[in-house]
Amino acid sequence: MSLLRIYCSLREAPRRCQWALVGEGREPVLGEGPLAQLPRRAERVQLVLPAAEVLITRARLPQAARRRAGSVLAYAVEDETVGEPDASQVSWLGTVADMDVLAVADRQGLKAWSDALDAIGIRGYEVHCETLMLPWMAGEWSLAWDGREGFVRTSELEGTATDCGDPASPPLSLRLMLDEAKARGLAPATIAVYASAPDSPLEIEAWQRALGVALRHAEPWDWRSAAPTAGISLAQARSGWRLPTGSLARLRPAAWILGAALAVHALALVVDWTRLANEQRSLRARMESRFRAAFPEALAVADPALQMRRKLAEARHVAGQPDSGDFLPMIVNVAAALKLAPPGALRIASYESGRMTLELAGVEDAGIRRIVARLAQSGLRVDRGSSAASGSGRGTVVITVRTS
Repeated sequence: MSLLRIYCSLREAPRRCQWALVGEGREPVLGEGPLAQLPRRAERVQLVLPAAEVLITRARLPQAARRRAGSVLAYAVEDETVGEPDASQVSWLGTVADMDVLAVADRQGLKAWSDALDAIGIRGYEVHCETLMLPWMAGEWSLAWDGREGFVRTSELEGTATDCGDPASPPLSLRLMLDEAKARGLAPATIAVYASAPDSPLEIEAWQRALGVALRHAEPWDWRSAAPTAGISLAQARSGWRLPTGSLARLRPAAWILGAALAVHALALVVDWTRLANEQRSLRARMESRFRAAFPEALAVADPALQMRRKLAEARHVAGQPDSGDFLPMIVNVAAALKLAPPGALRIASYESGRMTLELAGVEDAGIRRIVARLAQSGLRVDRGSSAASGSGRGTVVITVRTS
């Protein structure tokens, strides 16, 4: 997996940067120049912030406030930052003992770099502090030293930048940190010194006498050569959704199974639709055949069921018998349904060719629904028209009733 590290100072305008392209089993490719010349297509991108520009501190937070970033957490470290909370980007790193560890960085500086990287097409990246990228072992502190100043990592989640020193005298801030750790019984057994510059002389014995702790020389180190897994991300910038490496190969069998299942389902739908269409055509053909057998004089058959009902009504009228679509049978059913309405609700009732139109006023919506349900139970087809609301909340409703 390729990893692009971009070293950026939040105190400087995002125009140029140092960078390192790290690959597994290969020497890092190093460079420096304008952002537009950064390598593309790296699978991971990290912004590496200088140790002096990230404050790592402790605070005691409510459980609900953990794992939140931004100005909300910034109020927890307002006294230490001595500035407006909105000016700080604060991330929760974890807990040490019963205290929460927070990382504080400049919000405006991060936004400036985010906008600059977004302009050149880099939108997904992690934010790291070089302090927590330094190798560390339990019971030991790690110090990166360039011959004049450096930074120290005191635990898995904590560390800080030091002030100036010289080859024969350690930084004063390092002495004070050790004194405080000794007072709490948490002093390290040794301090591993990592040279972060080619020429960074240090007199081990003089430092040991001044600090009262054993020191040892470790291999040269800087942010470029740190292991790809080193560090703890302070923030995860937005990025387009992307499958992890190798996921497509692992998901290919599942995709084939899903595709086959969808194909079978689609085929079953087509077969079922075809069967239902054939049944519909067969049923219509039988209806048309029976209609022609009963009424051979019919010239055309467009709707066998409707034409059969009309012929049946004609036959009943010829025989002197009423049909369900006549006025009297229909008004009987309508009157039975209107018993559910308050007196005077029916304003207009009209009848024409087997269809009756009713205009009701002053009936609540629940009452209208009961009337419609009663008419439908009588075997009538009911269409409820639009209504006009009145000031009392009860409107005028038009209902059209006809035989099925």
